[in-house]
Amino acid sequence: MTIPVLCGVRGAGETAVVRALDDAPGLRVTRRCADLTELLAAAEAGLGRVAVVSAALDGLDVAAVAAVRASGVVVVALVEPERTTPAERARVAGADLVLDVPAGQAAAAVLARRVLALCESSTSEGDPWDETPAPTARAERGGIVAVWGPTGAPGRSTVAVNLAAEIAALGTPTLLADADTYGGCVAQLLGVLDDAPGLAAACRAAAAGTLDLVTLARLAGYVAPDLRLLSGISRADRWTELGSAALDAVWVVARSLAAVTVVDCGFSVEQDEALSYDTRAPRRNAATLGALAAADVVVVVGSADPVGVQRLVRALADLSDLGLTSPRHVVVNRVRASVAGPRPAQAVAQALARYAAVVDPVLVPEDRDALDAAVLEARTLREIAPGSPARRALQQLVGLVASGGPVGAAARSGADVAAYA
Repeated sequence: MTIPVLCGVRGAGETAVVRALDDAPGLRVTRRCADLTELLAAAEAGLGRVAVVSAALDGLDVAAVAAVRASGVVVVALVEPERTTPAERARVAGADLVLDVPAGQAAAAVLARRVLALCESSTSEGDPWDETPAPTARAERGGIVAVWGPTGAPGRSTVAVNLAAEIAALGTPTLLADADTYGGCVAQLLGVLDDAPGLAAACRAAAAGTLDLVTLARLAGYVAPDLRLLSGISRADRWTELGSAALDAVWVVARSLAAVTVVDCGFSVEQDEALSYDTRAPRRNAATLGALAAADVVVVVGSADPVGVQRLVRALADLSDLGLTSPRHVVVNRVRASVAGPRPAQAVAQALARYAAVVDPVLVPEDRDALDAAVLEARTLREIAPGSPARRALQQLVGLVASGGPVGAAARSGADVAAYA
């Protein structure tokens, strides 16, 4: 079988590379792409199964490499050993193979053999264009907790903020990230009125290949002892700044920055890229889907009223349809007799057990006065009302989240995580 190759090589070595690839048995150059746009279009159209590109190609970044790979194309990036900057190398870190630009026809022939060997090894392990690659083992130290829930403002942000604050109060280095692309408000809840969202800046750095531990630490300032904040977008129309590939890179670095990262997610898990028909457009829900996929623990938040419980039951089914295997904990907010009957906690627990097979959910009682005071003062429950029944329920959630698994191990070893100014 002849493998079609897309070539996007810049510089004097382009001719030698194309000739070597065309002369190699089993390879055939089907398109010499003039720029990144043509390369992406050719990959989307299925004109190649391998793309050989220069790291210095204008516009090539983490997101572009991910887009080419998402089209089912293996990416081989060529770098110039003496001229390529560390940022350029970082931008192509997601490529399947990174090689030096060949100097001469003989070196180009060696490159062609490496490309062919990569394709043959991928094929022997299963068709890489028809199967999703197996997830790699997580060697990072920190754990990720995704706080998610259905539409209707069930209290996702309130739970995320107070969960992160309680974990940090235990002396565990914690990072709170606002990845809600519809109505992020974590910064405002904590009194951080900053028009420069830290998460968007981190995504820009990741796409440019410059995101490292020091950069992320600079963008995620402290809002309390052991608690950093990576603020979300200030307006909902800025959701395009949170690209999926860049966010994946942010979560990787976040694992090294903090023992526990708590991510406040948006409500929608619709696979909305299907709505773009035959084009590959940015996905608004990619931030939520990516955070859920990266999470070691998922906290699902619902409301205790009849509509909220119905939405929660359906949301749990939607979450199962995503095929996620991470442990999950269910939190039901604003449990009160006025909307759930004389025994509200029992009624809610029975409904979840019957319709969603949820056992022992965390039931947060209605405590409007304390929560209103916390919002008014831009503080957490542990600061404004330490004895609040709602806070005691959320402390129970902290125990469940940190009871075992990657997040628990990270929390127990949190004192060993390096602190960065």
